Amino acid sequence: MCLAEDTFGHASSSFEVKDPSGKVCIIADLTVAFSVEYKNSGQEEFVHFLLPQNASVASQSSCGKGNGSHPVLVLNFGAGHSLSLNFSESADKYQVEELVFHYNLSDATLFPNSTAGEMKTVSHKNIIQAHMGTKYRCINSKHINMKHVNVTFSNVTLEAYLTNGTLSVNSKYLVTENVLDELISPITETECAEDMISTTTTIVPTTPKHTTSQVPTTSPAPTSSPPNPEVGKYNVTGPNGTCVLAYMGLQLNITYPKKDEKMGLDLLNFIPHNTTSSGRCENTFALLNLTFEKTKIVFHFVLNASAEKFFLQGVSVGTTLPSEAKNPKFEASNNSMSELRASVGNSYKCSSEENLQVTDQALVNIFNVQIQIFKIDGDKFGPVEECQLDENNMLIPIIVGAALAEYENFGDFGFKGAPYLPIIT
Repeated sequence: MCLAEDTFGHASSSFEVKDPSGKVCIIADLTVAFSVEYKNSGQEEFVHFLLPQNASVASQSSCGKGNGSHPVLVLNFGAGHSLSLNFSESADKYQVEELVFHYNLSDATLFPNSTAGEMKTVSHKNIIQAHMGTKYRCINSKHINMKHVNVTFSNVTLEAYLTNGTLSVNSKYLVTENVLDELISPITETECAEDMISTTTTIVPTTPKHTTSQVPTTSPAPTSSPPNPEVGKYNVTGPNGTCVLAYMGLQLNITYPKKDEKMGLDLLNFIPHNTTSSGRCENTFALLNLTFEKTKIVFHFVLNASAEKFFLQGVSVGTTLPSEAKNPKFEASNNSMSELRASVGNSYKCSSEENLQVTDQALVNIFNVQIQIFKIDGDKFGPVEECQLDENNMLIPIIVGAALAEYENFGDFGFKGAPYLPIIT
């Protein structure tokens, strides 16, 4: 496995497309991680890299011209690589109708010892959709799987078909009878499904060991909320000291086809005192291996030295499903993540439940996590970097409380209509 994050520096990047008069029509602020499989001296090799901060908006980018052509954002980087987002509109929505990635296998910096040495192109249809006049927001990872290539978007703020040259903002004065509905559903932002799923939090006091649910549908779902797992403490130590320090509750969630052609759901909570841990410390990456009964999860963390950040890049899962499963042996992995990120020397912390998608069938749910990779002082965490989910959960009660107080003030003045209240997110 090759890691090329250091080549391109900082992960997050901002881009604009302007028309000939200088008016901005597309704004995109995003992090993009690539995972590419290629042949190295006859062997299959994977390389992982980020869209560099110095990527440039190519001359092929355009605001479009009526029905003749549509807006397109083309980003050039490295030795002949490019990422294109082709937009279109329909009714009251706009979408990234097609993502196109061109990559140059003759680039020895990214693809050392490549035996192909040619340009490759992959594409994927309909990856993002938003309402016209709103910005698209997606904090959590969105994975796009193509032939030999995985592209992962995260921390995305994007808007096309801009009318005033700036992103739509969530601060408007609206006449409304239902203040809370407007606060929870601001009209100038489209939230991605990944963020809406990840904001679901379950609080259950008990911790059963293992649950198997039989659901006679093609889309299985638990009949009741799964209990939260117990938080365990895990670490990995190498020649230079501790490289992984982690507190977290772990839950494995797998849907699987049964022998009777129905779908089953297997939920497994890791019990810390019955879980064994091991791992590996290297200069640019660290592995945390956790084994509970017949189940093993491997977390692969990497270092972006130039940005002085660490993050979770990969998760591998292996387990034995119930005997009713058509294929009891289950294995899955995802090596194109960009999760649990923090600065080196700091710790990442999140009280909210987070869902790490390994495949369409497998999720690793983590609870009450605090984790630090590299530059660890003994067994103590460094300064905390809170996750976005926790920040959002703290902000909502403040906004709602302020709105209700404002509502009461209007009542004190004898205002009989619906109040004018700011929508803030």
